[in-house]
Amino acid sequence: MPDNLKVASVQFEHQSGDKSANLEKMCAFVEQAHQQGVELITFPECSITGYWYLRKLDRNQLMKIAEPVSDGPSSQAVLQWSQEYNMTIGAGLVEICEDGRMYNTYLVAMPDGSHKKHRKLHAFINEDIDCGDEFTVFDTPHGWRIGVLICYDNNLIENARMNALLGAEILLAPHQTGGTKSRSPHAMDVIDPEIWLNRKENPKAIEEEIRGPKGREWLMRWLPSRAHDNGLFILFSNGVGMDDDEVRTGNAMVLDPYGRILVETWKADDNMVIAELDKSLQPMSTGQRWLQARRPELYKLIATQIGFERSTRIIRFGEDEA
Repeated sequence: MPDNLKVASVQFEHQSGDKSANLEKMCAFVEQAHQQGVELITFPECSITGYWYLRKLDRNQLMKIAEPVSDGPSSQAVLQWSQEYNMTIGAGLVEICEDGRMYNTYLVAMPDGSHKKHRKLHAFINEDIDCGDEFTVFDTPHGWRIGVLICYDNNLIENARMNALLGAEILLAPHQTGGTKSRSPHAMDVIDPEIWLNRKENPKAIEEEIRGPKGREWLMRWLPSRAHDNGLFILFSNGVGMDDDEVRTGNAMVLDPYGRILVETWKADDNMVIAELDKSLQPMSTGQRWLQARRPELYKLIATQIGFERSTRIIRFGEDEA
C-alpha cells in the first residue's frame, strides 16, 4: 500500500432540513475532489440533515428527518458516490434504528462497498438523540487506519487518546462549531448574523470573526494538541455561514501528527482544502513516542467516576438534572 494519501476537508453552508440540497452540494465537492485525485474526503457534522435547528424539533419531527444507516436513501447516495469515484467519504446525518432510538451519526463509506458509522459520544442537541457508547476505529482499503470523533467528542482529551491507542492514524473530526455561545467566559461567543449576510459588502468584518477568538483562535487553543499529543493526522471539517440562527466559522483544515497545519481556509464561503498525508511522519512523531512512555498503572482515576460527572447536555446548556 502507498505511504501517501491525498485527502480533502470541506466546509459548506447547509440548508436546515433540506437533505436534497445538501446532498447536491456535497456531490459537487466529491466530483471536484475526484478530479484532483483525492482518495478521502470529509464533510461536516450533520452535513446531510443540518444541525443547530435540530434542538427545536420534537420527537415526531426528528423521526421525519432521520434515516437508517446504511439502508436509507442518503446513505445509499454516499455509498454510491464512494464506489463511483473510488473514494472514502465521510458524511453526517441523524440516524434512526429499528428500536426507534436516534443518533447523531457519521457515515464513512468506502470504495470497496463497505462502511462504518460513528455515533456521537457526547450528544446534547436534542433529548431524543441518544449518545453513542463506543469508539469507531477501522481499517480502510487505502491501507490507513481511521478513527472518527464528532464535534464535542474531540473536546475531551481522553477520546482522542483512545483513538490513538486503538491504532488510528487519521482522525476525522467533523464539526458544527465556532460562533456559538459558550458558558465559559473566555471561550467562543456568537457572531452577529448581519456580519455574515453583509460579507460581500464588508469582507474584512467576517474574516476578522472567522480568524478571531470566535473561530480560528479558539480552535488553536486545543485542536493542534489533539494531533500532536497523540501522533495523529486530523481532518477538521466544519460548517460555515448560517446554521439556523448562529454563524459557523468554517476554518476547514488538515493537521499532521506534529500538530502542524498542512492546509487551511478562512474563506467566508463554501470551500475545500486538499493535502497529501505522508505516513512516514507518524512513527517517530512526538505523540507516538509519548504513547510508548505511558504508565497505565498510574492512570486508574481517569476511568473512575469521582462524583462531579454530568451529562454533556447539562454541561453545555446548564440545565438542571431534573
